[in-house]
Amino acid sequence: MTLTEQETINYKDELVRKLIHLCSLSIPIIIYFIPRSVSITILSVLTAAAIVLDMSRYMYSPVGKVFYFLFGFMLRKHEVDEKKRNLNGATYVFISALICVIIFPKILFVTGFAILIISDSSAALIGRKFGRHKFLAKSLEGTLAFFISAAIVVLFSPKIDHLLTEYVIGIIAAAVGAIVENISFGFADDNLTIPLSTGLTMWGLYLLLLPHLSLVLPNVPQ
Repeated sequence: MTLTEQETINYKDELVRKLIHLCSLSIPIIIYFIPRSVSITILSVLTAAAIVLDMSRYMYSPVGKVFYFLFGFMLRKHEVDEKKRNLNGATYVFISALICVIIFPKILFVTGFAILIISDSSAALIGRKFGRHKFLAKSLEGTLAFFISAAIVVLFSPKIDHLLTEYVIGIIAAAVGAIVENISFGFADDNLTIPLSTGLTMWGLYLLLLPHLSLVLPNVPQ
């Protein structure tokens, strides 16, 4: 098999991973429509189940065989390290969602998590296919793809009063998320760092620039 053929196969695997990753967009959509207490309960159960299953694949061979048969093609090298026993990306998505829904007001959670799902996928696919210029830890093309797609998410995500400042806050958070996605490679899972960094950035900027604006979405279950 030539290097080009191997790269094509690897990119196809990445494409499948990201298409499945996009299914996680259902998390912020569902959470938007249900009360926070219900969200925490559901995510707590799903997160616990994901962690147990993820660790069981290392500890029990029969579980591992079934797990790798079903999901092995989606796992990266560091996610199958028997010595380090790293959690896989899907488990981190649930952990991240649970932490963020506990910490952040709903408006920040929905925007930050939608950015994670859409923009992380965009960065990976564009960066792998068209990345030619090195920027920090990854490629400039992938980072720009993250920022542009995140900015689009900001345009359509929920707002309190649809003030111009709210959009500026979102765009700044998108830029922060793009940098964090780039530099998270190798030391932290970006499924956790991206929504935390974008959420904290938006929260801080709301407090700084719109201190009197309540972050409670009108006519939405809280």
